[in-house]
Amino acid sequence: MSTYVELSKLAKIYPTPKGNAVIVRDFNLKIQQGEFITLIGHSGCGKSTVLSMLAGLSDISEGGIILAGRELSGAGPDRGVVFQSPSLLPWMTAYENVMLGVEQVFFTASKAERAEIVEYYLTVVGLGDSMHKKPAELSQGMRQRVGIARAFALKPKMLLLDEPFGMLDSLTRYELQQVLIELWRKNKITALMVTHDVDEALFLSDRIVCMTDGPAAEVGEIMTVNFPRPRERKAVMEHPDYYQLREQLIEFLEVRAHRKPSSAAPLKPIVPSEKNLINPA
Repeated sequence: MSTYVELSKLAKIYPTPKGNAVIVRDFNLKIQQGEFITLIGHSGCGKSTVLSMLAGLSDISEGGIILAGRELSGAGPDRGVVFQSPSLLPWMTAYENVMLGVEQVFFTASKAERAEIVEYYLTVVGLGDSMHKKPAELSQGMRQRVGIARAFALKPKMLLLDEPFGMLDSLTRYELQQVLIELWRKNKITALMVTHDVDEALFLSDRIVCMTDGPAAEVGEIMTVNFPRPRERKAVMEHPDYYQLREQLIEFLEVRAHRKPSSAAPLKPIVPSEKNLINPA
């Protein structure tokens, strides 16, 4: 398959009185259309910085990003973003918050067509009976459902998620992970998600990009996750490769994340055992 998204020699550098602070350097990644990729690493390693540059919300210091054959410059509706906090406009209902973006992107559609888009995505995320409530009337999990609906409703070329479940309790997190993976499966939008949760990365991803520690963080290792799709949490956790992959991820974070790929010996790729390898459906 051809590359749909390419991050090439990406770097983020901030000038300081003591010299340049290099947050991310020489970050290279190719993503195929329809893939779900997660970035994982320790706090401060630049995961969110990479996502922010891809979203067009932070300037690129060096390198470049190509999405669907076009070099990115600035933010745009071709990328839907879901943040840890959904940042809804408090004076608007859930419906109105989602409609705000839909009206901008689908301005040639009729009023009825735009309403249909908004109602569909709010219903799919489980807010069919709450779409006319304002954020103050919704729980944190329900507000995040609005954020997910808002991103998918724009029908972007790429979905970017910055620890979207980080502020939620475990039960709500699991519920919304399932909502997200089902929406993603139906829409097959290319997705990049930042997380610090090993189990979340294994459940959602096609590949997991492990970042070295900052400053000057880089891609350390890339793990392929070949659990079959569609995925159900119990089946994934009972898969023969699950705990092997989980241990390898934790070992990377505890040991190998602390050394730099550019200055160390080549790292052994992380792959599941051949005997248990299952290709995605």
